[in-house]
Amino acid sequence: MMGWLALALLIGATLVGMRANGVRGAMLQACAAALLLGASGYALQGRPGLAAAPAKGAEDRDVIPLTEARHAFYGNFSGEESWLRMSEALTRSGKSEDAVNILQNAVHRYPRSPHLWIGLGNALVDHAHGLTPPAELAYRRAAELSPGYPAPPFFYGLALARSGDRAGAVRLWKQILADAPRDASWRPLVEQGIAVLERSASR
Repeated sequence: MMGWLALALLIGATLVGMRANGVRGAMLQACAAALLLGASGYALQGRPGLAAAPAKGAEDRDVIPLTEARHAFYGNFSGEESWLRMSEALTRSGKSEDAVNILQNAVHRYPRSPHLWIGLGNALVDHAHGLTPPAELAYRRAAELSPGYPAPPFFYGLALARSGDRAGAVRLWKQILADAPRDASWRPLVEQGIAVLERSASR
């Protein structure tokens, strides 16, 4: 019961936040429809009665907050945002399996969205407390759908860091920076991540 209440509150808060930030008319209706689709997927595939699992590895997860990183690469008001916010909220509340279920439903409906495939990879990493073959497949699918765009390898690197392979993440992120334009809007985020990992390695 509490799972459904949390989902209803999340949908309401998301719509209010979008309206407060100037989202109106057809765009707001489209976002509302996506939220309802996500809720439908949760109703069909989710397991709201599943006991919550305590979060682990907070230090690795917090190298760069996932929501902040997503917004740096894809903006704040993409069409996929409602699905991803719901999934991340469920993960934060310990319902990582439900978070995976929502994004599995999302990529089934929108299989050509690299943003959603990255979200699924992130959710799978959270659920397993580390990088797994299904998560690697999700990041690889995102890369295939957006060749040359740095978001998929960046989030794969973040998954490496969250799984304990911080050196691997730094190598990958440095390569991303080497190939990136100097004025890329997301460049400071990647530089910040490298600095955090290198600082922790020197302790």
